[in-house]
Amino acid sequence: MLLPSGVGPRHPAPLPLVISPHGRGVDALTNTHLWGDLPGQWGFAVVNPEGQGRKLELYSWGYRRQIDDLVRMPKIVRETLPWFRIAPNRVYALGGSMGGQETLLLVARRPDWLAASAAFDSPTDVARRYRDFARLPNGASLQELAREEIGGTPDTNPVGYALRSPIAWARKIAFSGKRLQIWWSTEDEIVVDQAAQSAALFNRIKQLNPRASVTKVVGTWRHSHEMRWDTRLPEALRALGLEPGD
Repeated sequence: MLLPSGVGPRHPAPLPLVISPHGRGVDALTNTHLWGDLPGQWGFAVVNPEGQGRKLELYSWGYRRQIDDLVRMPKIVRETLPWFRIAPNRVYALGGSMGGQETLLLVARRPDWLAASAAFDSPTDVARRYRDFARLPNGASLQELAREEIGGTPDTNPVGYALRSPIAWARKIAFSGKRLQIWWSTEDEIVVDQAAQSAALFNRIKQLNPRASVTKVVGTWRHSHEMRWDTRLPEALRALGLEPGD
């Protein structure tokens, strides 16, 4: 949990809360480094949940019980830090890569408390992602991990892969009524072929609901580089309504 200095049990000022799921293969502590001192400078809190999958610790890949935990994360925060006060209607979700995938699945669940969200360089079609792993240097080991975590291959367990794929939940996202940013890079070398991942989800949402409150940001940055305190994360936060000192 990242908090501005001075905020604590004796000074429980109400703060906006950002939920930030971590990326594939990294832990919650590593995820905190993406935020720098933005929480302190801008006056909000960030909870970095260390989500776990069905079988694997750092490769949750949208496991349904991990998303269940994200849905109840404000309640988990209140139970863990009883003194902490969340500013009314000021809970957000931002995640990159696998964390972006899980942010999108959270949006699909449409929790009442969610104000807005942003997903950065996310895989949205897990079956295609499994096949695209073969294009990465460590692709065979990633496919093995996916088979263990999800249970089989996209051919032997298509439902399991679909349930973890935000694009399979596109209709729920399109009609969620939640503000959403989808960021992706055309030069992404980790989630390759973003035209069939984040771009495909954005286009599907707009096809289903042209009035959906979803915006896209497209660039040529390296994978997840834009989601950092010293690159374009402040831009995303401003677009969601998290202004400095708000």
